[in-house]
Amino acid sequence: MSYPQTDVFLCAFSVVNPSSFENVRAKWYPEVSHHCPNTPIILVGTKVDLREDAGTIEKLASKKQAPISYEQGLQMVQEISAVKYMECSALTQTGLKAVFDEAIRAVLTPQTNTKKEKKRSGGCQLL
Repeated sequence: MSYPQTDVFLCAFSVVNPSSFENVRAKWYPEVSHHCPNTPIILVGTKVDLREDAGTIEKLASKKQAPISYEQGLQMVQEISAVKYMECSALTQTGLKAVFDEAIRAVLTPQTNTKKEKKRSGGCQLL
């Protein structure tokens, strides 16, 4: 992967795939924070349209799993020091525009609680 000049990361996981949620903590956050420690991260839960889907819930229950809750997403934000947690559904378009609006906002109005200010050379890249 290539990270130079990345202005914001969208770390996405499926709310109906607990292993993808765990990969944020175990794989993606360590990777991103190592290479770009001062770049904002927005945690994004996807496929929220399936969180209440009976078939999906039944399938997860057969594996002794459950969909990831909104509260679990908020907890992960604290653990990985992300700037925000958002949810969306590509199928229903719910929250989709808001995710990208927030990515733009995170770049244009960076939070002041970062340890070091990143020197930006202009432009905006979304990965």
